[in-house]
Amino acid sequence: MTNLELFIGALVVVYVVPGPDMVLVLQTSSMQGRWHAVATALGLALARAAHVLLAAIGLAVLLKTVSWAFDVVRLAGALYLIWLAVKIARAPSLIAEACAPLPASSTRAYGASACRGLLTNISNPKALLFCSVLLPQFVDASADVAGQFLVLGSVLVLTGLLFDLLYAMLGAALGHWMRRYPLLQVVQRWTFTTLLMGFGLRLAMATRP
Repeated sequence: MTNLELFIGALVVVYVVPGPDMVLVLQTSSMQGRWHAVATALGLALARAAHVLLAAIGLAVLLKTVSWAFDVVRLAGALYLIWLAVKIARAPSLIAEACAPLPASSTRAYGASACRGLLTNISNPKALLFCSVLLPQFVDASADVAGQFLVLGSVLVLTGLLFDLLYAMLGAALGHWMRRYPLLQVVQRWTFTTLLMGFGLRLAMATRP
């Protein structure tokens, strides 16, 4: 394994650039509270771990070489992001009520938040291709390749989780602030809606690298 510091630096750059994962965590935290955002972050982490595993066993090559496979995953991911955008636009409120009691089905609700995170990332073929392109560049072919993939994959997942937890805290603060300014709630709603819609449309028009 070579240049671990450079690998982490590349991940930091990727995770600070706004994308659907970041927007989803911020939206979930401001709308449902930080613990739902934490559940979403765990779902995203699970999806990234799956992408690392798929990249390690070479399934990412399928998306590179078989056009219809890439298109199926791409369109499914695009439709899901657009569906999330429409759901936000139609939500009665984007702000979690302060000190509201947890519903009886809170475990199921947290599971739904985690599932949103999982589906948002796992249905993005570019996330898998990113892993398949980035990870091998830092693997020393003369050493234990599987062990290096395990270490690099763990670093990728944990770094992403740390950033998502940070965004969960920021989103909770944003939601607390928005409760004081109803007009800004409208701005927030349409900002999140527009961003997710834009990410979905961009994914729908993406081509194989």
